[in-house]
Formats: sequence, structure tokens, C-alpha cells
Amino acid sequence: MSLRIVYGRAGSGKTHFILNEIKSRIEENSGKMLVFLVPEQFSFQAEKNLISATKAGGILKTEVLSFQRMAYRVFNETGGITYPHIHPAGKSMIIYQILNKINDKFKVFSGTCEREGFVNTISTLITELKRYSVTPQQLKDAIDALTEDNPLKEKLTEINLVYCEFESLITKRYRDSDDDLTLAAKKIATSSLYDGAQIWIDSFISFTPQEYKMIGELLKKADRVTISLCTDTLENSTASGADVFAPVKNVYKKLIKLAQENSISIENPILFEGSVRFRESEELAHLEKTLYAFPYKALNKKTEDISLFAAMNIFSEIEATASEIIRLCRDHNMRFRDITVVTRNLPAYEKLVEIIFSDYEIPYFIDRKVDINNHPLVRLLQSMMDIFIDNWSYEAVFRYLKTGLTGIDQSSIDKLENYVLACGIRGSYWTREKPWDMSSELIPKDRLLDENQRELDEINDIRSIIITPLLDFRNKTKGRRTAVELCTGIYDFLCDLGIPVTIEKSIDNFRELGELNLANEYSQVWNIVMEVLDQTVEVMGDETFGLERFSKILKIGLAEYKIGTIPAALDQVLVGSVERSRSHEIKAMFLLGVNDGVFPSTALIEGVLSDQDRSVLN
Repeated sequence: MSLRIVYGRAGSGKTHFILNEIKSRIEENSGKMLVFLVPEQFSFQAEKNLISATKAGGILKTEVLSFQRMAYRVFNETGGITYPHIHPAGKSMIIYQILNKINDKFKVFSGTCEREGFVNTISTLITELKRYSVTPQQLKDAIDALTEDNPLKEKLTEINLVYCEFESLITKRYRDSDDDLTLAAKKIATSSLYDGAQIWIDSFISFTPQEYKMIGELLKKADRVTISLCTDTLENSTASGADVFAPVKNVYKKLIKLAQENSISIENPILFEGSVRFRESEELAHLEKTLYAFPYKALNKKTEDISLFAAMNIFSEIEATASEIIRLCRDHNMRFRDITVVTRNLPAYEKLVEIIFSDYEIPYFIDRKVDINNHPLVRLLQSMMDIFIDNWSYEAVFRYLKTGLTGIDQSSIDKLENYVLACGIRGSYWTREKPWDMSSELIPKDRLLDENQRELDEINDIRSIIITPLLDFRNKTKGRRTAVELCTGIYDFLCDLGIPVTIEKSIDNFRELGELNLANEYSQVWNIVMEVLDQTVEVMGDETFGLERFSKILKIGLAEYKIGTIPAALDQVLVGSVERSRSHEIKAMFLLGVNDGVFPSTALIEGVLSDQDRSVLN
């Protein structure tokens, strides 16, 4: 049992060394378990890199895992894999319930607990507390240690009130996925899965307390644990405020302390000097080495691999990028897949990228999570409930009709809309039994009476088609109903409208038109809506609601979902944000929007606890 640290600057060859070492162990066929542990978002790329390094068609003798996936492996052996996990949507619904239940006890949060987004903020804070192994009791001890005049005391008391209530509700029936690593760390001790294993941990900048616990248990079980760190030295040679590698050096100290506490032998660290990734580019190697250095050194030569472009606006910036991409592919024999476009503020760029890259006939894939609230099916559900909440307001009715999922053609909707606006129809007038008989003309003309009557008959037929499924739903859900009754009513309503068939037809149409990303989105959204309804029944099955409160709960649940897409082809330019993009297998990268305050970002979203609050707690 030993700990080995492999360190060096970015691109110095740490990952290359680990991949080759895993390859050697596979060839030795020692029979020991080989584990390559990487961040969740990098696991697919790590598998590709390992397969490429071993020059084999697969990797049966090695597991490429994230910490979360390793936890599932442990539960599979020691028990707990089938224990019901609660989805973030269900978690937010429970927090909404708690806030409604105890809002009369709030002072600090009394004015904010009803605001949109507050549930998600509290959910994020509870996740953070769990990842850093802060229990409700520890939080209470921290509160007791504060003086009475400290404003943080009241805020933490209210946070702990929600946290205690949440833990009390969750432990009765479910397990929060944020607790998985803590539980897995305890169960590794009784597991034989990693006895005598060789484990390599790569591409991490830091670890959470939960992950440190996992590493501590693995150190006791494994034959050797190798961890790579991106730093030029393991000693604090400069003040931490000026040292870009200071956080990594703190990680090293914690790992050494962890090994010493568990009586694990510590091997001599392996240092990688020089640059493997940038060995063919003096400019990039110089930039990597001196970007944060002080005093800095200038490279006194004309650059070829690094160029700067100042644009008047975002449009001209993207257009210049598109022209350069075409030039690289035409004159330098690059493929589109060899090129990546990265920006800090992707929402500001993605629409123009779609337009300009399409004009230049550049195949592209935008790596993003699509907000589900903008999908027609979700808008249909929300506007349907708004019709009854807002008493058939014009806005709610036509937001519902214009989703394109009601089975009514656009020309009929336009006729109805013109009539409703001309006659000022709203409220109970929509549902009255007597047909509409008002003329949309200011002064009806006698000679056009027959034509007007035909139009009225047509409009009344359209109205009947619209209100029939809506009134059926309302009759099933009127008054205070349980979550089971409301969710069943929504499902029956969607089936009465023929939504499953409409979604399937839309998917087929998108595929025929080559819109594979849209086809992928539509194929996911029905299952997501069904999952939210299932979560609502699971969490709040027997609780009764009015429609307005139920609508809020459903919106909170749906807000937790985003639709992920995958590339529809291999040869595409990857467009992504700095946070999500992680690939070294490229030949050219365009970094857009490198403006002061944007890259690097200075905007801080602190949430409920500010940095000052956290420093007090530390």
C-alpha cells in the first residue's frame, strides 16, 4: 500500500505516462484490478485515450471510472444499489414543500423564499454542505459559536432549519445522490473490489472532502495509488496569492497528511519537466510557462501559432473566425473536427454562430445543455394550467394554442385570435354553452349576414375543439386534489390531445430534414415530462393541492432538467464554453470574447452564503 505523486506543468506528459503505465500492467497480465479515475465529464475522452494508447479494440482489464461511478460499483457489491435515489427535481419539490411549511419562522428569508429561483439556490447550498461533509449538527455547533449580535447567526439558523427538515424527510424513504460518496467511503472498508488494485487518479485540480474520504479508503485497500497534480513544484516557494499553483500545492499537503494518518508509505514524487504537448510550438510553450509569471519574459520573435484579432462586434468576430476556419481546412489540410471554438459567454454567441457557420457551410456542433422550459411540450403544460389560474386570459389561451401541439392548424388559430381580439372575449365567455354570436364587424352589413354566420359557425367549431380536452381536465382536477389525481389528469389530457403520436411524427420529420439535434431533443422531452410526473407522485403522492400551487411545484421540477445533445456527425467544428470543453485532440483553437471582465470572469454568483460568510465559518 503506497501513495505516489506524479506532477508537472500542463502538457508535460503526466497523462501520457499514466496511460503507458496502464498499458504495461495490462500486458503483464498480473490479474490485479486496474482503475483509471478521472472527472465525470472527462470519462469518455479518457476511455478513448486509453484505447488509443493500448492499440486494442477495447479495455476489458481496466476500468475507467469517475468517483460517482466507483460508488455505484461499491454499492453493487456491498448492497445499496437498489435503494431509491431522489432526482434533483424531486429534491427541489421537497424543499419547496419545506419552505411553504416553515415560512412563518423566517426573518432573513421572509421576503425572498417565495421568489423564483430561491428553491434552486437552497438546493445548491444543501448539495455544497453535503459535498463538504457538513452535517446539520456541525452547522448547529458553528451557529452556537457565533455571538448573538452577528448577523450571520440568524441566517445560518434559518438555513439549518431547512437543512434539518430536509434530512428528516429524505431519510425516511430515499437516499440523496449527494450522500453517495460519503456512504461509499464507509462501504469500501467491507468491499473486496479494490483489494490489491492499482489505481491512477488523473486530471483533477482539487478534491472535495467526500472525495478525500474515498481516496483515504482506497489507500488502505489498493496496492498503489498514483495521483497526478498540475504544478511545477510541490513546495510553497511563493506567497499563495501570487502563485497560480497554490491550490494544487494545498491538495498535495492534504494527500500527504491523509497518507500519514492511515500509515501509508509515500513514494518519491515523479517530476515531469519540459513540454510534451507544446514541443512543436515554442510560442505556446512560452505562453504556458510565462502567462502568470512575474517578472515575465517576452518572446522576441514573430509568432505563427498565436494570433490576436480585434473585432468591432460579435458578428464580425465570428465572421472572421469562420473565414479562418475555411482557410485552415483549404490550405492546411485540416479537418473540421481538428478545430474548436471556445468562449466564456456561450449564450451571447451561439445564435450568431448558427447563422454565420451555416452561411459559410461549416458543419458545427454546439456543446450545450438546452433549457427544457422553452420546449413546446413544456410550454403547452404550463400554459394549459395558466388558462385556469388566470381565468381564460387571452395571453394564456393563445400561448397554449401556439405551441403547435394542439392539433389545430395555424390559419384556424389566426381566425380565432382575430375574432377574440375584436370582440374582447375572455373569462367565462370561453366556456359558456351558448355559441358565440357577436360580429367582429363594427357595423354588420346585411348583405354579408350569411358569410358572417358561416365564419361564426367555423369559429364556434374551433372553440369547441379547443375547450373540450381542457374542460375534461378541469372536471377531473377541480378543487383540492392529491398529486396522484393531478398527475393522472395531466397524463390523460396529453393522451387525449394525441401528444405521444405528434411527438413521434415530429421526430421522424426532423430526421428526414437532417435536423438530428432537434430530433434528439424531442425524443428526450416526453420521457423527462413523464419522469417529473413520476417524481411528483413519489414525493407528494397523497398531499392535496390547488391547481395554482401544483403548477408552481411542476415548474420547479421541470426547471431542474436540461436536455443534453450529442454530435450528429464526426467531422464537425466543436463550439463550446470554457467550463464544458475539455479536449486536447485538436490542431486549432479559437478563443472568442477575450474581453476584460469576461475572460477571465470577474462575475461572482455567491448564492445564500457570501465569501465573507464562508471565511467566518472556516
